[in-house]
Amino acid sequence: MFGEVDKGSLAVFSDEAGGTMAEVGLLPFARVALKVATQVLPPYRTRFSKHQFTQPQLLAVLLLMRYEDWTFREAETRLREHQELRATLQLQAVPDYTTLYRFLQRLPNDTIDRGLRETVRCLRQRRRRAVVVAVDGTGLSYNSVSSFFIRRVEQQAQRSSRHRHWLKWVIVVDVQQQILLAQRAHQGPGSDVRFLPPLLDVAARGAPIRLVLADAEFDSEPNHQHIRQRLGAQSIIPAKRRGVPNGEIRNLMFRRFPAKPYRQRVKIETTFSTIKRKLSSRAPGRSLAIQIRQALLLGLAFNLYRLRHGLSHDDVNRAMNTCKGCWKC
Repeated sequence: MFGEVDKGSLAVFSDEAGGTMAEVGLLPFARVALKVATQVLPPYRTRFSKHQFTQPQLLAVLLLMRYEDWTFREAETRLREHQELRATLQLQAVPDYTTLYRFLQRLPNDTIDRGLRETVRCLRQRRRRAVVVAVDGTGLSYNSVSSFFIRRVEQQAQRSSRHRHWLKWVIVVDVQQQILLAQRAHQGPGSDVRFLPPLLDVAARGAPIRLVLADAEFDSEPNHQHIRQRLGAQSIIPAKRRGVPNGEIRNLMFRRFPAKPYRQRVKIETTFSTIKRKLSSRAPGRSLAIQIRQALLLGLAFNLYRLRHGLSHDDVNRAMNTCKGCWKC
């Protein structure tokens, strides 16, 4: 029975260099990533550049690294092995892993933000309706060490552990389309209450906001006033349980909290779960600046995946529950 199976048709990767990669869905993603990168970056940084690789090509490779959770050396190996991927990225040669790392070092965070806005513009197309957004933060590891190992080291170590800091990633998500509208990364732990107004201002440029949902971490009267007066939207943020809160809006949230519409905030947890399970839960890097850029690239890669598949609102939850192989096919 096994002798009749065509093993060549079942192979995901060819055994020879230059094999096909269409089965794993990297070619469509690379095509979309290159198109978006071309919109936000000029071909070359200066007129004295070597003109061997364009900036959009290198940015597309970095996004592929985040999409597949590759290291710099793994990215170089994959590009060297598969000619179809090089043809999609229009690469005449394979960039060295040091070239990719140096490009990441000098890549401005504003460029990644422009790429995120470009994906939002393409995903929303001609939609004018105001959206409901949720704001929350999560932690990203800066290495491949599991959280269980870190806890065991802290329990058994005679001195303080080296793992004192981690990266905090805060995002604004459209709960209907489940796409990222704005993002920010910084060193944790720490409070994110002061980051809410600038994040919402950035998100409002891509889509008009009707309702903002956030947990008690972002509770403050200035945040409520900024949402209602500056953005013209409604805000639902639970008041912290420390007696009767000060402020008119916070006191209203404490006395008559609208629990039913607040249930939509759980969809941002679904987005976090999807990104960490399907893409990566890490933001690797030796410096804080590199870790921040890796986190921002992770958010852009997620929006590119949504742009690549173009799912309708009814198909979002079904797509999130698929296996990893089918999720990228």
